[in-house]
Amino acid sequence: MQNGIRQTTIRRDTPQTSGSFETATSHPAELGPRAEGVEYVTGNGAFRVLDVVTDPSEARRVLKRHSARFAVLVRDLHAGTEHYTGAVWTGSDRVLKAVA
Repeated sequence: MQNGIRQTTIRRDTPQTSGSFETATSHPAELGPRAEGVEYVTGNGAFRVLDVVTDPSEARRVLKRHSARFAVLVRDLHAGTEHYTGAVWTGSDRVLKAVA
């Protein structure tokens, strides 16, 4: 600090990016076995996968979250409602019906 003015040094040796270029396929553990047609149960209910969005920009748009890397369109098997989820696959989630 000199004369009450703080000097800031900006390093330019690493490229600056405005967003993540990662896709859900680079994080398969987060997506889990969810694919179109798979039925699974979580602590929140039972669901059928209707679509999987792996494009991060589209996932961010449908989920309205800046950090989304994927989105899964599901139908609640009990209520019949459809919605997108960005929830990661956990150890307590279970597949009810797999597709080949």
